[in-house]
Formats: sequence, structure tokens, C-alpha cells
Amino acid sequence: MQPARIESEFPAPSHRGNQREALREIRGAFEAGNDVVLVRAPTGSGKSLLARAICGAARTPEEAEPSQATGAYYTTPQVSQLDDVATEPLLSDLQVIRGKGNYTCILPGEETTPVDRAPCARERGYDCAVRHRCPYFSDRAIASNRTIAAMTLAYFMQTAGSEVFRTRDVCVIDEAHGLADWAEMYATIDLGPRTVPMWTDLSVPEVESVSRAARYADSLAQTCTRRKDELLVPEQLTPEEAAERDRLQELIADLEWFVRDHRDPESPTTWAVDQAEDRLLSIKPMNPERYLSHTVWERANRFALLSATILDKAAFCRGVGLDPDRVALVDVGHTFPVENRPLFDVTQGRMTYDEREETIPEIARVLVRIMAKHRDEKGLVHAHSYAIQERLASLLADFGVGDRVRTHDREDRDAALEAWKESEGADVFLAVKMEEALDLVGDLARWQVLSKAPYLNTRDSRVAHRLERGQWAWYHRAALRTVIQACGRVVRSPEDYGATYLADSSLLDLFERTRGEMPPWFAEQVERTSSPDLPPFEASTGSGTGSPAPGTDRGTTRTPSGSTSSAERSNHPLSDVWGDG
Repeated sequence: MQPARIESEFPAPSHRGNQREALREIRGAFEAGNDVVLVRAPTGSGKSLLARAICGAARTPEEAEPSQATGAYYTTPQVSQLDDVATEPLLSDLQVIRGKGNYTCILPGEETTPVDRAPCARERGYDCAVRHRCPYFSDRAIASNRTIAAMTLAYFMQTAGSEVFRTRDVCVIDEAHGLADWAEMYATIDLGPRTVPMWTDLSVPEVESVSRAARYADSLAQTCTRRKDELLVPEQLTPEEAAERDRLQELIADLEWFVRDHRDPESPTTWAVDQAEDRLLSIKPMNPERYLSHTVWERANRFALLSATILDKAAFCRGVGLDPDRVALVDVGHTFPVENRPLFDVTQGRMTYDEREETIPEIARVLVRIMAKHRDEKGLVHAHSYAIQERLASLLADFGVGDRVRTHDREDRDAALEAWKESEGADVFLAVKMEEALDLVGDLARWQVLSKAPYLNTRDSRVAHRLERGQWAWYHRAALRTVIQACGRVVRSPEDYGATYLADSSLLDLFERTRGEMPPWFAEQVERTSSPDLPPFEASTGSGTGSPAPGTDRGTTRTPSGSTSSAERSNHPLSDVWGDG
């Protein structure tokens, strides 16, 4: 790597905000000998342009010995982020490559067939006459030879060990705050009808321990191998059979890896097992260091990890298997005026599982008031779960504002989101799990509501395992990270503005618990939290003549910062999160 090139490789004709200073500090961090540089840069700081500059400092073939790695990878867990890179003129020299399923075959009669189900995947020994023009293999060949190859983190991890995408000199990971979580998710083995082709024919035992899960996984791998071998006999398969064969091959590899790792006394991996009432199984690694070592850290010589929400350097390094002494942190200041991104306290009570039924109607009532204040402006409500979304939508319809409300389900989330963004008027979108990678610039949304503190589900075995070991700081940090990400959805430039309303009292407690881990620019935002001036509650239909002013209902006392008085809270770590989901 040539860190001295970082500043000159910046692709834009001029710098914006703190970009020039950030580039200088990143260069200094690499020149100091750090293998990894964490770049904590808030929303709107132009992280993709910073990433391009860092990639441009990778060793070139002209500068390298034959055995030395050259070039760079750019990767991100967010598909939408990669889409933005693909359409940004300033990043045109990043060659984007996606998984086979994102490309269609060009053979006559196969134009709608994904490449991973095309004749070359279905017929043994198939010699494709147009392989050189195949959109997937063409993009892959270009990306493998281009100085900077761009791909999703999933594809990047899947190509570990590939002869095509070998070790490079530099790797930049954008939106890297969830790297440990993504690694755990990719390494998790889910067993059920969606993932195991012959699931309905299997007898699935009760799995009360990891050892029992390993014995079952060993047996299941043998069953899957026999079925896969049957599919290798025919000269030609249907697209459905080809899909089954590929799924079985992936599943066998995952199961065998889990069994080997569990039985290896030297393995550092701790495993957890969840089994639902219908016998569905999830086998989850608790510490992803070994997985990341092979799929990420062995893929390049130097790394830059970019995010707005890497909150604690030491904790982040522990979670992903890095030596903190070889890692530097560069903090990029926020350039968005704090008055353009206000936080408003409209808390109506706690949204824990036990208290939710009492609180949701109050949140729906205050939502009616917020909608009245923003009568001509679009808004977003982070509903956290589909159950909360459904309940809020029903209550808002009862209160006579249902005609302004849009929702989505798991299948149509992207289409529903785009339809809302393109719509005219002032509709309100009740969103589930859209706290990240959502760009609501300008009038796309002028306000948003956080209906629930986004704590992880305590019934998840990985979460429970960590909490049993007292890792409460990790738990609260994960929730804060999601809140900070969510707060950046509606303010996307120094000239943009948008309000964020806090409806769950647990959010205020979260801020108190994590004040020392907040980036300075977000701590300033929290310090300025205030109560808004909202119109009185008026329902076109349904009951109710009004609700108390925000911050005064339920008899709570507010401190000057807007947080609930300590006399009103329990000090037990589970007081705000028990049974969350």
C-alpha cells in the first residue's frame, strides 16, 4: 500500500465538510504502521468517496513483485449501498460484481433464467457457446482484473479461497459496524423446510444440547449426501433439481464444518442451538473470529473499516478478532447543523413486551398529533416489528387517519418502500427493520418516529448466552448503534432537515446508559432533546378527546435533559428489555 497516494486519489473535484482532514488522518494512521484503520464518519460525510481514495492507494502491478498482492476490494453488507456505488459517476472505476442469481442467461429461450439455473448449471459437461458473453462471467472476469472490485459482503465471504478473487493489497469495508453480526448470520445454519429440500420426509428429534445437535447434523449430512448423489446421476436436471443440488451441496458443507468444529478440542468457537416448537433448528456460532479470519482478514494486507457507529474500538476489535494495538481509529466530525436534526421527546411509556399493550394506543394517539403537525410532509415510523406495525396501523385507522398510512410485509418491502417514496402527498410509512441504508433526502421524509428502543431479542440464544455472561454493555451498545443509524435516515446533507420523535421511554434510559459511548456529534444531539409543540389530539373516528402533553402523561417527572427521573426506574439491567422482541 502507498498511503501517500490517498489524498490525491480522492475522486471528487473538491472536498466537502471534513473530507480533506479525514483523508490526512487516514493517511497518517496507515503510515504509522497500522494494519487496520477504523473510520468513524457520520451520515453525509461521503464515506464512499473516502473509500475510493483509500482503494486508490493499493499497490499496482507495476509496483509489485510477482508474489505480492495488488489492487483493492470494496465491499459492503448493504445491497442498496452497492447499488449507489454502481450508479455514482465519481466511482465509475469500481467494477461491481454480484452473485449468479442476479444475472439472467442470454441463450435463446432462457432469457428469464438466472445464470445459476441456466443450462450450464443443469446439464453435465455443457459447453456454452456464448460463455464469453455471459453477463455474470463477463462481469466476474472484468472485476477480477480491474484494480478495484466492488461486491456485497455476502459475495465477498462466499468467494474466500477462490482462484478468481485472490488476496489483494487493500480492502475497504463500508458500513462495517455490524461485521461481527453479519459473520454470525452467514455462519448460522438454519434447518427447516426453506433450507432442507427433503425436510417433510425427515424425523427431527428434540435437540436439547449442542452435542445432540452435532450428532443430528452428522446424520443429516449423510442423508443430504445420498440425495445429492442421486441428482448427480442424470445427464440433465430441471432448474428446480439444479437448485436442490446446489442447496444440498451448500448445506452439506455447512453441516460438516459445524460437526468438525464442535468436535475439535482446539476450536475457539462456542455454539448455541435454538429449536422452535415445530422442530425448526438454528445452529449458531457465538464468536465469529475464526469465520472472519478465513473469509475476511486473510483476503487483504491492509483494511479500512468505515461506519458512523463503531462506538467502542476495543469492544469492536474483540468482536471481530482484531488486535487493538494494530488498529487505529479516525474520527470524522459531523457537518450537519445540530438544529437541523432535532430529537423530540414524546415518550408515552415503555414498549417492553409486558407493557406494550398499554403503551401502543398512547403512541398511536401521539402519532395522530405528529401527523397533524406535519400535515403536508411525509413521515416514517420505525415500527421495529410486524406485530407493532399491524397494531399501529389498526389504531391509526380507528382514529381516522388510515388514509395517510402505508405498510409493507416481508415479501413486498422494497416495492412498497419505492411506491411510498414516489408518491405525492404526505403519506406515513410504517417500516420494519429499515433503520439502515435508507436515504430519505429532502421532502422524501421530514420527520420520523422511533416507536420502540431497538433492543435485541433476549429469547435469541446468542443474545441470552452473552447476557448470561454479563455482557450488558454489548447489549446496550447494539441498541444505541441502531438508534444512531435510524436518526440519520431523514437528514442527508448540511442543508437538509428532519425531526426525530422518541416515543418509547426506554430510549431515554438507553441514552443515559450509553452516554459515554456516543460519538460527540450524537451526544450533542441528545443533549438538545426537547418536547415539541403539538396540536391537540383529534380523531375523526374512534373514542378519545385528547391526550396529555408529551412528557407529562403517566405522572412521570422530567429532568432538564428530558429523561425520566431515576425514582421512576428500576436499576436492574432487564428493567427496560425483559422479553423484548
